[in-house]
Amino acid sequence: MDDLVGTQAPGCRSTDPAESVAELERVLPGLVAHRLPTPASVDWPRLESVLGTALPADYKLLCELYPTFELSDFLRVGGPAPGAEAAWAEDTEDLEVLAEWLEDADLPVPMHPYPGPGGLLPWSSSNQGDFFLWTTSPAGPQEWTVTVASRNGAWWHYTGGAVQFLADLVSGVLEPWALPTVRPEITWIGRPGGGSG
Repeated sequence: MDDLVGTQAPGCRSTDPAESVAELERVLPGLVAHRLPTPASVDWPRLESVLGTALPADYKLLCELYPTFELSDFLRVGGPAPGAEAAWAEDTEDLEVLAEWLEDADLPVPMHPYPGPGGLLPWSSSNQGDFFLWTTSPAGPQEWTVTVASRNGAWWHYTGGAVQFLADLVSGVLEPWALPTVRPEITWIGRPGGGSG
Protein backbone atom coordinates (compact mmCIF):
# COMPACT_ATOMS: atom_id res chain seq x y z
CA MET A 1 0.00 0.00 0.00
CA ASP A 2 1.33 3.40 -0.92
CA ASP A 3 1.58 5.85 1.92
CA LEU A 4 2.24 9.57 2.23
CA VAL A 5 4.74 9.60 5.09
CA GLY A 6 4.75 13.37 5.60
CA THR A 7 6.55 16.58 4.81
CA GLN A 8 9.98 17.83 5.88
CA ALA A 9 11.08 21.45 5.59
CA PRO A 10 14.47 23.14 5.43
CA GLY A 11 15.40 25.36 8.37
CA CYS A 12 15.37 28.26 5.91
CA ARG A 13 14.59 27.81 2.23
CA SER A 14 17.52 28.86 0.05
CA THR A 15 16.46 30.99 -2.91
CA ASP A 16 19.96 31.74 -4.22
CA PRO A 17 21.25 29.03 -6.61
CA ALA A 18 24.91 29.80 -5.86
CA GLU A 19 24.27 29.53 -2.10
CA SER A 20 22.50 26.18 -2.57
CA VAL A 21 25.40 24.77 -4.61
CA ALA A 22 27.94 26.16 -2.10
CA GLU A 23 26.09 24.42 0.75
CA LEU A 24 26.12 21.13 -1.16
CA GLU A 25 29.87 21.57 -1.75
CA ARG A 26 30.34 22.26 1.98
CA VAL A 27 28.55 19.10 3.16
CA LEU A 28 29.95 16.98 0.31
CA PRO A 29 33.66 17.87 0.43
CA GLY A 30 34.69 15.53 -2.40
CA LEU A 31 32.43 17.31 -4.88
CA VAL A 32 34.60 20.37 -5.53
CA ALA A 33 37.42 18.24 -6.96
CA HIS A 34 35.05 17.26 -9.80
CA ARG A 35 33.95 20.77 -10.77
CA LEU A 36 34.22 21.20 -14.53
CA PRO A 37 37.07 23.50 -15.63
CA THR A 38 34.55 25.53 -17.64
CA PRO A 39 30.77 25.38 -17.11
CA ALA A 40 28.91 23.01 -19.42
CA SER A 41 27.15 24.84 -22.26
CA VAL A 42 23.68 23.39 -21.84
CA ASP A 43 21.13 24.91 -24.21
CA TRP A 44 18.50 25.49 -21.53
CA PRO A 45 16.16 27.53 -23.78
CA ARG A 46 16.00 24.63 -26.27
CA LEU A 47 15.48 22.04 -23.53
CA GLU A 48 12.82 24.12 -21.78
CA SER A 49 11.04 24.76 -25.07
CA VAL A 50 10.81 21.02 -25.77
CA LEU A 51 9.88 20.24 -22.15
CA GLY A 52 7.27 22.99 -22.01
CA THR A 53 8.52 24.61 -18.81
CA ALA A 54 11.50 26.42 -17.35
CA LEU A 55 13.56 24.50 -14.78
CA PRO A 56 14.80 25.69 -11.37
CA ALA A 57 17.98 27.78 -11.43
CA ASP A 58 19.71 25.78 -8.65
CA TYR A 59 19.44 22.57 -10.67
CA LYS A 60 20.64 24.26 -13.86
CA LEU A 61 23.67 25.71 -12.06
CA LEU A 62 24.58 22.32 -10.56
CA CYS A 63 24.34 20.70 -14.03
CA GLU A 64 26.55 23.40 -15.55
CA LEU A 65 29.23 23.10 -12.85
CA TYR A 66 29.41 19.32 -12.39
CA PRO A 67 29.26 16.14 -14.46
CA THR A 68 26.73 13.48 -13.46
CA PHE A 69 27.68 11.91 -10.13
CA GLU A 70 26.41 9.28 -7.75
CA LEU A 71 26.05 9.71 -4.00
CA SER A 72 26.69 6.83 -1.62
CA ASP A 73 26.29 4.09 -4.29
CA PHE A 74 22.62 5.09 -4.41
CA LEU A 75 21.48 8.44 -5.81
CA ARG A 76 22.43 9.53 -9.35
CA VAL A 77 22.52 13.32 -9.85
CA GLY A 78 22.94 14.91 -13.25
CA GLY A 79 21.27 16.54 -16.17
CA PRO A 80 21.39 16.83 -19.92
CA ALA A 81 24.66 16.68 -21.81
CA PRO A 82 25.35 19.62 -24.15
CA GLY A 83 23.89 18.72 -27.53
CA ALA A 84 21.45 16.18 -26.05
CA GLU A 85 18.98 18.63 -24.54
CA ALA A 86 16.01 17.71 -26.75
CA ALA A 87 16.55 13.97 -26.22
CA TRP A 88 16.73 14.54 -22.45
CA ALA A 89 13.50 16.56 -22.47
CA GLU A 90 11.72 14.03 -24.72
CA ASP A 91 12.66 10.99 -22.59
CA THR A 92 9.35 10.07 -20.96
CA GLU A 93 10.26 6.64 -19.55
CA ASP A 94 10.43 7.87 -15.93
CA LEU A 95 7.16 9.78 -16.36
CA GLU A 96 5.48 6.63 -17.65
CA VAL A 97 6.66 4.59 -14.64
CA LEU A 98 5.61 7.41 -12.35
CA ALA A 99 2.13 7.53 -13.93
CA GLU A 100 1.73 3.79 -13.22
CA TRP A 101 2.82 4.27 -9.61
CA LEU A 102 0.42 7.16 -9.13
CA GLU A 103 -2.43 5.17 -10.66
CA ASP A 104 -1.83 2.39 -8.14
CA ALA A 105 -1.15 4.67 -5.16
CA ASP A 106 -3.76 5.19 -2.48
CA LEU A 107 -2.70 8.69 -1.47
CA PRO A 108 -4.91 11.06 0.55
CA VAL A 109 -4.26 13.88 -1.92
CA PRO A 110 -4.11 12.69 -5.52
CA MET A 111 -0.88 13.48 -7.37
CA HIS A 112 -0.26 13.25 -11.10
CA PRO A 113 2.72 13.44 -13.44
CA TYR A 114 3.84 16.51 -15.36
CA PRO A 115 2.60 18.15 -17.64
CA GLY A 116 -0.64 18.29 -15.64
CA PRO A 117 -0.98 21.40 -13.43
CA GLY A 118 1.14 20.88 -10.31
CA GLY A 119 2.39 17.63 -11.86
CA LEU A 120 5.44 15.71 -10.70
CA LEU A 121 8.56 15.95 -12.88
CA PRO A 122 11.55 13.61 -12.25
CA TRP A 123 14.96 15.22 -11.70
CA SER A 124 16.86 12.25 -10.23
CA SER A 125 16.55 8.59 -9.39
CA SER A 126 18.29 5.93 -7.35
CA ASN A 127 19.82 2.66 -8.45
CA GLN A 128 17.05 0.96 -6.44
CA GLY A 129 14.24 2.57 -8.47
CA ASP A 130 13.32 5.48 -6.20
CA PHE A 131 12.31 8.77 -7.85
CA PHE A 132 13.18 12.31 -6.80
CA LEU A 133 10.67 14.68 -8.31
CA TRP A 134 9.79 18.32 -8.54
CA THR A 135 6.25 19.21 -7.56
CA THR A 136 5.74 21.82 -10.24
CA SER A 137 3.84 25.00 -9.51
CA PRO A 138 2.27 27.76 -11.60
CA ALA A 139 4.17 30.18 -9.35
CA GLY A 140 7.29 29.23 -11.34
CA PRO A 141 10.26 26.86 -11.02
CA GLN A 142 11.90 28.81 -8.20
CA GLU A 143 8.90 27.82 -6.04
CA TRP A 144 8.96 24.12 -6.94
CA THR A 145 9.42 21.69 -4.06
CA VAL A 146 10.65 18.09 -3.91
CA THR A 147 8.60 14.91 -3.67
CA VAL A 148 10.25 11.54 -3.01
CA ALA A 149 8.61 8.41 -4.43
CA SER A 150 10.20 5.39 -2.80
CA ARG A 151 10.24 2.07 -4.60
CA ASN A 152 8.72 0.49 -1.49
CA GLY A 153 5.58 2.66 -1.78
CA ALA A 154 6.34 5.49 0.63
CA TRP A 155 5.92 9.07 -0.63
CA TRP A 156 7.07 12.25 1.10
CA HIS A 157 7.58 15.94 0.46
CA TYR A 158 10.38 18.42 1.12
CA THR A 159 9.51 22.10 0.91
CA GLY A 160 12.85 23.28 -0.48
CA GLY A 161 14.58 23.03 -3.86
CA ALA A 162 16.44 20.05 -5.33
CA VAL A 163 20.02 21.15 -4.52
CA GLN A 164 19.09 22.13 -0.96
CA PHE A 165 17.37 18.74 -0.64
CA LEU A 166 20.61 16.99 -1.64
CA ALA A 167 22.61 19.03 0.88
CA ASP A 168 20.13 18.33 3.69
CA LEU A 169 19.98 14.63 2.77
CA VAL A 170 23.75 14.00 2.75
CA SER A 171 24.35 16.15 5.85
CA GLY A 172 21.81 14.15 7.86
CA VAL A 173 19.47 17.12 8.43
CA LEU A 174 16.68 15.17 6.70
CA GLU A 175 15.23 11.90 7.92
CA PRO A 176 15.74 9.58 4.93
CA TRP A 177 12.20 8.21 5.17
CA ALA A 178 11.98 4.92 3.27
CA LEU A 179 15.48 5.45 1.87
CA PRO A 180 18.85 4.15 2.99
CA THR A 181 21.19 6.57 4.71
CA VAL A 182 22.95 8.62 2.03
CA ARG A 183 26.55 9.12 3.09
CA PRO A 184 28.38 12.30 2.03
CA GLU A 185 30.57 10.55 -0.49
CA ILE A 186 30.76 10.47 -4.26
CA THR A 187 30.99 6.87 -5.42
CA TRP A 188 30.83 7.43 -9.20
CA ILE A 189 31.51 10.39 -11.44
CA GLY A 190 30.64 10.81 -15.11
CA ARG A 191 33.13 12.29 -17.49
CA PRO A 192 32.26 14.78 -20.22
CA GLY A 193 31.92 12.78 -23.42
CA GLY A 194 30.99 9.59 -21.56
CA GLY A 195 32.75 7.15 -19.30
CA SER A 196 33.30 7.27 -15.60
CA GLY A 197 36.06 7.83 -13.19
